[in-house]
Amino acid sequence: MAGDRPEGGEVPLLYSEGNVAARVALEREVRGWSTTELAERVTRAGIKMNQTAVWRIENGTPRRRINLDEALAFSRVFELPLEELMSPPLEGLDIDSRRLVQEAVEAFYETRDARDRLHRAVVAIADHIKAHPDNSRAIHEQCLRLMGDERDARTLSSDIEDGGHY
Repeated sequence: MAGDRPEGGEVPLLYSEGNVAARVALEREVRGWSTTELAERVTRAGIKMNQTAVWRIENGTPRRRINLDEALAFSRVFELPLEELMSPPLEGLDIDSRRLVQEAVEAFYETRDARDRLHRAVVAIADHIKAHPDNSRAIHEQCLRLMGDERDARTLSSDIEDGGHY
């Protein structure tokens, strides 16, 4: 249908190299990275790239082509599935909103990882106390000494007694 086509007569592609270029620019800006920093990260991910190549991908006329290895490296660097990197950027979110969401997502994963680490540590201490029950009181006193806050130390001790953090 004629109404489905933009003025140039081309049907926009759901996945395209142009989308990747737009997403590279957007994802780089959201993270506050320079073109040089992105090029260094892509190089560390295994694909040699310089600042000029990033600039030409984002702004060049004609735009620099992106090969599959580079697309996979961008996907890895931005921690996005390749399909997401190839999709059109979402409309309606300004750069500040995207930065805030990015920060929240990163904090979420950091917190999840920290909770998992705490759980493993608490389980290990609980197992240690089961094997060495005479150490129980000293372990709880050490928690208080290291934490300095009696309420927090009681919470941790309770988690240890329960055998886990979750």
